[in-house]
Amino acid sequence: MHQQPYKSTYFDVLRKRLLLVAGVSLIVFSSACGGKKKQERQVARKPQPVLDSTYYISYMNNDPLLKEHTDWAKKFYRERGFKLGWFKNNEIVPQAKEMLTMISKADEEGLDPKKYQFKDFNTMFTNLEAAKADSAKFTAIQKEIDVALSATYFVWASDYYRGVVIPKENKEIEWDVKRNKIKLHKALMTVLKERESKYSYASFSPLHPDYARLKSALASYRKVQAAGGWPKITATSLKEGQKSPAVAALKKRLGLNSTDSTFNAETVNALKSFQSAQGLKPDGGLGPETVKLLNVPVDQRIKQIILNMERWRWIPKSFEEDYLIVNIPEYRLRVYEKGKEAIAMNVIVGKTMNSTPIFSDKMENVVLAPYWNVPASIVRNELGPKISGDPSYLDRTNMELIDAKGNPVSPSSVDWGSVTRENWRYTLRKKPGPKNDLGDVKFIFPNTNDIYLHDTPHDELFSQTKRNFSHGCVRVEKPLELAEYLLRPVGWDMSKIQSTIAQGQEKYVKLKQVLPVYLVYFTAWADESGNVHFREDIYGHDRTLAQQYFSEVSASKVIARAPAAKKTKGKL
Repeated sequence: MHQQPYKSTYFDVLRKRLLLVAGVSLIVFSSACGGKKKQERQVARKPQPVLDSTYYISYMNNDPLLKEHTDWAKKFYRERGFKLGWFKNNEIVPQAKEMLTMISKADEEGLDPKKYQFKDFNTMFTNLEAAKADSAKFTAIQKEIDVALSATYFVWASDYYRGVVIPKENKEIEWDVKRNKIKLHKALMTVLKERESKYSYASFSPLHPDYARLKSALASYRKVQAAGGWPKITATSLKEGQKSPAVAALKKRLGLNSTDSTFNAETVNALKSFQSAQGLKPDGGLGPETVKLLNVPVDQRIKQIILNMERWRWIPKSFEEDYLIVNIPEYRLRVYEKGKEAIAMNVIVGKTMNSTPIFSDKMENVVLAPYWNVPASIVRNELGPKISGDPSYLDRTNMELIDAKGNPVSPSSVDWGSVTRENWRYTLRKKPGPKNDLGDVKFIFPNTNDIYLHDTPHDELFSQTKRNFSHGCVRVEKPLELAEYLLRPVGWDMSKIQSTIAQGQEKYVKLKQVLPVYLVYFTAWADESGNVHFREDIYGHDRTLAQQYFSEVSASKVIARAPAAKKTKGKL
């Protein structure tokens, strides 16, 4: 009789205690969630911190990799009143993740991602989240993350947009084309959507379509590399209709599906396309020169693509609407009008010992029926000995020797054996006419290299596939067509040009507007159809660039960085 009340009391008490514990737990849980949300709301409402200039300067200067980019950081933070750039309402902006993702794929650009992964952002982001309850600690981590992200951008963007090897700072690199003047702090402001730009900084995309096409080619060639490369071609001579065990390997190398042993029409056409892309005569036959190029290892082609991607980083971020460009290894000239190709032709460039320099300038004049003023080096090494041994040489070759005032000078009065560039005070020149080395026309863009475009009486040389025969100037295949095109705006047609030339009197005609001229050096490029073209490194510039570029890339893998060596500056 007394047990039941005891049981009821026990279970009633137990039930009340359980309800009490559950209630307290719910209150605690609700307080925790509410506290976390409250903390987040407090963090969001908190004013964005600002940086002390000594903070980011010290941060950058303490690391040799970052130190050379300190000026970009100064410009970036000063222009924003020292406010943080990578936070909005105290939250990291999406562009941070986009940039870090882009950097993780830097190998697609021929760059090394490890060079730009010098901070452990995952840990920093985790620490930031954990510090939301500690205002001072949260602010300190915010500042570090912001400067670290900016520094990362400047290191990566400098390589990506300006180049790993900067020609102006490396005298070994012969490239005097006008500089790519990208302002990296402005580019970063574009990334953060704080300013507009016609350039693709916000999407981290290439500035030139030519670069983008080479990037696609690099991806394709790396797939070939991953598959073990190309089969080696052992045959040295094959023509259409022949059978050989080597044909199957040839077809595979050319990307054909068929693997039979017959050298058929499909193989011939594929081989012609390959030969054209290599700058060979597209005869469709398998000869020693074609075999040699078929057997260039894919690893070598990959490096060649990467080096030419690097050169596109040096090019100004956009060309003018109208310009003339000569690609020296391609032996090709093109004129662009309103961004589209208007005229193109073959050219002859300098021999290896008299290489055509790489630079940019502006064309001002077309000269009809020009004199050829012989450079002092040619006077000393070639013509001087001939003149000294033959008193009639000048008359027979339609040449004349004059002083600074234009007065005739007797060749017998000159000590031809002692001529140097420094002491040569006369002008030896060939008169206008059919035997003039400059032909009927020359195109002048004043420059310290004394280089210009001109006609030639030796038209037969344009039929050669390798056309490096000159003393440095560029000989053009269709000089009268080029002259007519350039002189249209000032009222000259072909008839007027030809009649003026026939008079045999040198005539300068000023262009209506100066035309930008680029003499460049690209040994690999991809056309709009995706076909990849390669050319011989005729001056060894690829070899020189490779030594610097790939040593710089491999050096970036060293975690413990030594102080950066001072870069050599010099005139190219």
